[in-house]
Amino acid sequence: MSIRISQDGKNFLIETANTTYASGVSPSGYLNHYYYGKKITGADPADFRHTEDEFSGISFCPYRKLEHITDSRNLALQECTTHNVGDYRISSVIVRDALGCDSTDPQFVSAKTFPGRYEWAGSMPRVRVNDDASVETLEVLLRDPATGVEYVLDYIVFPAQDCIVRSMEIRNNTENAVDITRAMSFTLDIEHSDLDLIHCHGSYARERFGYSRAPLQPGTQGFFSTRTSSGHDQNPAFALAERSATEEQGGVFGCVLLYSGSFSVEIEQEPYFRTRATAGIHPETFQWHLESGESFRTPEAILTFSANGIGGMSHNFHEMLREHLINPRWVHEKRPILVNNWEGTGMDFNREKLLNIASVAAKCGVEMFVLDDGWFGHRDNDRSSLGDWFVYEEKVGSLKTLAEDINRMGLKFGLWFEPEMISEDSELYKAHPEWLFSAPNRARTYGRHQCVLNMGLPEVVDYLFDVIAKILADVPVYYMKWDMNRQPAEIWNPLLPASRQKEASHRYVLGVYELHRRLLERFPDLLIEGCSGGGGRFDAGILYYAPQIWTSDNTDAFSRLYIQGGTSLVYPLSAQGAHVTANANAPLEARFAAAIAGTFGYELDLTTMSGEMRQQVPEQIRRFRAIRHLVSDGDFYRLQNVWEGDGCLNVWEFASKDRQEALMISICSKRLPGSGRRRIRLRGLDPEKQYRLENSDFVCSGDFLMKVGIAQRNLCRAGEAEICHFTAIG
Repeated sequence: MSIRISQDGKNFLIETANTTYASGVSPSGYLNHYYYGKKITGADPADFRHTEDEFSGISFCPYRKLEHITDSRNLALQECTTHNVGDYRISSVIVRDALGCDSTDPQFVSAKTFPGRYEWAGSMPRVRVNDDASVETLEVLLRDPATGVEYVLDYIVFPAQDCIVRSMEIRNNTENAVDITRAMSFTLDIEHSDLDLIHCHGSYARERFGYSRAPLQPGTQGFFSTRTSSGHDQNPAFALAERSATEEQGGVFGCVLLYSGSFSVEIEQEPYFRTRATAGIHPETFQWHLESGESFRTPEAILTFSANGIGGMSHNFHEMLREHLINPRWVHEKRPILVNNWEGTGMDFNREKLLNIASVAAKCGVEMFVLDDGWFGHRDNDRSSLGDWFVYEEKVGSLKTLAEDINRMGLKFGLWFEPEMISEDSELYKAHPEWLFSAPNRARTYGRHQCVLNMGLPEVVDYLFDVIAKILADVPVYYMKWDMNRQPAEIWNPLLPASRQKEASHRYVLGVYELHRRLLERFPDLLIEGCSGGGGRFDAGILYYAPQIWTSDNTDAFSRLYIQGGTSLVYPLSAQGAHVTANANAPLEARFAAAIAGTFGYELDLTTMSGEMRQQVPEQIRRFRAIRHLVSDGDFYRLQNVWEGDGCLNVWEFASKDRQEALMISICSKRLPGSGRRRIRLRGLDPEKQYRLENSDFVCSGDFLMKVGIAQRNLCRAGEAEICHFTAIG
């Protein structure tokens, strides 16, 4: 049992393989937080009652009754915050009643546990139990005695991954309507504040490029997106690390939000040297009206703690997302090596050119051809045809026969869509101009000369499903690239009254999820790759539907060390789209080394390859096939980060779970004369086994490789790369 409740039903203990999480009911009837961290051997749920704060008589910290003076809401560590009843820190939930009062006061009612997890209707992403019999759920019911509104806190426990999944359901069981003005997915109150906030930031073509680690300061800090998508700039994930924590050692708390819309992460270091963390839908763009009998559930958030440093946190998240979020159909499926025509041809192509590229690709060993933008409507540039998902036959002829011709070459066929967008120069706009986001009496904005369909309108989702499903039913499409090349503006929903317009952004996200759900229900073997101008919607929410996401439009190998490395703090490399392109800023071997740490493919016109590439592409594909199981299924280690130290060398490792193999990828990102040879210590090997380095006579023990390491050849020039494959002997 991973969840235990005390005999009086008021103290709760959650245990995973390596962590303990404790909470309980306070003297005044609230659910307080006691502990989250390294596993406590032999702990009992009732043990933690003695950790209640004893801040007796601190001024300006209100309390309810004289006998509960030590249980002020402004001092207590909480599982679900109150609002406007004496807690002046950041709130996780605010509900406004029929009188306009937003005092929110959830108090404990009951708790229960059950195996597995609860299920809900709808298309919101959620963690999957699959066949893991160890998963359990703790469900705690709270109620506001003044309004009767109920708050259900769910803790879904995944013991093997050291993860706890948090969410909250708000139920209006009263006779009057209420309005939710803030609904974050969780509250995490931590006893101490000497922590560093870690997250990755960037912009278009620099997604998760910047690794930020800074000590928490008194007051509130955080980051957010109001783009109705997770966005290029920030990502809905963060870590709180002990000041001494490194990649391999020290305590680290981690959180990733399963949401693809506007979000907010808020961290508060409060005056009494504790920390409050919360994350969820951004309250600036959100409000939700609940009539009597209605309910609302927040997005799920995955929490983890690792005593094995930042790398340990990443390992927990990688395992959790692969085994319990990504569609099981694709978790261990080897993703096809693809060639995408976009960077090679843009929209300037015809049937003959496409078939020529596919033919050369097949001879090189490529496994899938992807036809990108320009195959539909009368699309010859980016000013027309979005929304017109019918074939541009004058350009490509019959799409079905084109795909069948490519299939006969031994290649799967993939196709690009941008479902959420509309061009003013389109048949769809002529028929339904009211379907795009457009605010009354406001000027319209554009991005890439296009507008955004209001996915919060059911008829828009119905239309898109019908036209896209028609293509997918007629054409043998194995893979769909789902792009989103601008974020919404002028967000307004004509189906909602003025008082409910802040629902429009979340309803858009729900519509995006619903279209994914319906397409995959109809075509369960369709492989979807998410994309948003590169990595502008790389989040755990979309990963639930799309098992791989294009990491960035920036394919420069040096930039990808930062982009893919930053993304790897939370997301597995097997989910990161990475291609070799014609971008020659780095030597071909460095481009290959960066791209194999992902789904791997090519984005160029293979018919115009240089002599060097023409010779090396077949060999690269052969090499990748021999090791791609390590990338897709192995444990990932950041042995040396390009954002640390002298910033010159980046070293990644993939180790098989049976400890029989390991792949080490080293890339020098900038020139460092006189740097000499470096010794790199591997991880995840069997200390008792002997390992041979491929194509060499080098043999030594796993213990030696992990404690002493291997001396690399002198990588001191930008673009020099080394790929080392170790295999256990015997």
